[in-house]
Amino acid sequence: MAAKEPMRVLVTGAAGQIGYALVPMIARGVMLGADQPVILHMLDIEFAAEALKGVKMELIDAAFPLLKGVVATTDVVEACTGVNVAVMVGGFPRKEGMERKDVMTKNVSIYKAQASALEAHAAPNCKRFWLLPTQQTPMLSS
Repeated sequence: MAAKEPMRVLVTGAAGQIGYALVPMIARGVMLGADQPVILHMLDIEFAAEALKGVKMELIDAAFPLLKGVVATTDVVEACTGVNVAVMVGGFPRKEGMERKDVMTKNVSIYKAQASALEAHAAPNCKRFWLLPTQQTPMLSS
């Protein structure tokens, strides 16, 4: 039986708490199956660039058999190019004193940029899984 072609999986916010928990599970085959090789595309903000490099090194050091490559970047176009699956967990966190509308305004602009890059650069068969980031201060609190 021929080996499967690797699927390119984008995780936004990959250096954040949720992304950091997801990427090793994806690399182990939990998301796409124990026989599906993957190339992880990890996107985060410039502020998290060093942490993102650390996540990449951890993935490489773990030597997951299904992990065939890692793209770690702060550039949304580079991150979205050729991806087959997008897991969107990155977002601007709500900080003390911020109103919900302020957080939503910031996140809408982030998600629009990411959606535009996916539309223009992802593989034609790209599946998008939109997940909202968790907030330390619940977004629904008053």
